[in-house]
Amino acid sequence: MAIALPVKAIVAPPVRRRPPASLVVGLIGLGIVVILAVIAPIIWGDAAMAGSSELRAGPSAEHLFGTDSQGRDVLARTLVATRLTLVMGFLATAGAVIAGGLLGTLLVVSGPRVTWFGARTIDLWLALPPIIVALAVTAIFMPGEVTVVIAIAIAFSPQFARLTNTLATAVGQREFVTTSHLLGVPGPSVLTRHIIPNIASPVLVLTSVCLSTAIVTMSGLSFIGLGVQPPAIDWGQLLASGLRDIYQNPSGAIAPSIAIVFTGLSASLVGDGLVTLSEPRRAVLRRRARVKSAKTTDAAAPHRIDERRDSLVVEDLHVRVGIDGGAELVRGVSLRVGQGEIVGLVGESGSGKSITAMTAARLLPPELVWEGKKLEVAGTRMEPDTAPPRSFALDLGIVFQDPSSCFNPARRLGPQLTEAIRVHRGVSRAEANRLAIEKLREARVTEPERRMHQYPHELSGGMRQRAMIAMALLATPKLLVADEPTTALDVTVQADVLRLIRQINDDHDMSVLLISHDIDVIAAMCDRVYVMYRGEIVEHLTSEQLRQREVTQEYTRRLLEASSRTALESTLVGASQPEGSTA
Repeated sequence: MAIALPVKAIVAPPVRRRPPASLVVGLIGLGIVVILAVIAPIIWGDAAMAGSSELRAGPSAEHLFGTDSQGRDVLARTLVATRLTLVMGFLATAGAVIAGGLLGTLLVVSGPRVTWFGARTIDLWLALPPIIVALAVTAIFMPGEVTVVIAIAIAFSPQFARLTNTLATAVGQREFVTTSHLLGVPGPSVLTRHIIPNIASPVLVLTSVCLSTAIVTMSGLSFIGLGVQPPAIDWGQLLASGLRDIYQNPSGAIAPSIAIVFTGLSASLVGDGLVTLSEPRRAVLRRRARVKSAKTTDAAAPHRIDERRDSLVVEDLHVRVGIDGGAELVRGVSLRVGQGEIVGLVGESGSGKSITAMTAARLLPPELVWEGKKLEVAGTRMEPDTAPPRSFALDLGIVFQDPSSCFNPARRLGPQLTEAIRVHRGVSRAEANRLAIEKLREARVTEPERRMHQYPHELSGGMRQRAMIAMALLATPKLLVADEPTTALDVTVQADVLRLIRQINDDHDMSVLLISHDIDVIAAMCDRVYVMYRGEIVEHLTSEQLRQREVTQEYTRRLLEASSRTALESTLVGASQPEGSTA
């Protein structure tokens, strides 16, 4: 009988972040501009339109920046023009973000021909300077406020299209996104939880740059007479008027210039501050851990299968690039993993080990296609053109070789660990968190309650690997695929992770497919071993045969000779022999 003992757990309180100085300064600056846009026409509207006999007068106590050619106060007109300029800048930027973002996102989910054609169109669009595109649009259509907004939105849309397309494509290929698809997470949820948070920072930066650049471009169009038309006024029109009268009143161009520079700088500071605030690695975090008493609960009974059957069966598997005439990466591979077995798949890099495992997990990239006589995972028959059932996400657990790329860096560990059982089993948040903490503790992750509230980058490499193992075990799968689980770890952590996998196999009677290029690790861990070379299985051995070096294939023999232990022994023997002697 398990006895529950009181233990002390560290629980992290809510995180408090200090706003970056650039964000504070930028928001203050934009706030001033917005306030002026609201109140300036009300307070100084009449003064901006009222003329006087003082034509092109220099600065004075009554007119701080002098007057224009009709005797109107330059400062008042600049303040009043803030509203129209800012509204047009915001609308143009919003149009560019929406149009470009939609275009870039649609290209990610479109077919290959549409994607290629769209990418080439964006390339051609980007080759044209935005000011040239805006000039062409405003020259073709009637100049005015609406035309300028549309022209600038069209001019800057391809920049957002290219950025969102590139970022979404890159993030969509990360392991945590492919795992979400494997878990059956709906497409909109993948977009909002994983794609958008990881591309938001660059888009925010480009948005802030676009706002400031849009105001400058808008002012340039008004400067040459293709923008805002009188009697409406914006900063570009006032700048053009000031430059025409620069010899009579040099200060007339200073007020709109200051307004343009101040607004653009404030927008850039806001964008930089938002990036700093939204990036967990850069955020200044203040945590005060508080100690609470907690009670351990009896671990859930391991999921066992009464019927002893193979957890993985692969017969005559072929994987190639494309459908017709593509290179064949996996050729006629057949293997099986029995219930409760640890089976090794060993070979050099590029031999097809990971492709074979990812085919079984249905995580192949779209450019690869597969076919085979039989592919059965945890009792589920797989077909190339058929999506796996929802239960597949619970029957298969995967430990990738790079834990850094498998966790979403923009989300805390807790929601990522519990996502599968909450989606597929309808477990409540509290129960899912309890089970996740149990699995983290089973995977020997220190302070599991605290880790649930941390970001992936706050854990060491070995701790991230253990957390990934805990995530794979949370649903107690029938088959665990460990793809090079110790590649990026030092020797002591490697041994600890391998012992953990062995313990999990013993405790849960879980089948394990262990992929590695280290044949010594495979020999020590596995019950049976498949040796893979150039996309084919060249030898099938028991671990005892491998340890005794009872191999038949030359390639397997070379792997043994190149292994770390054998290579070290050969080096020592060679160093101990006199020069010129033979072994």
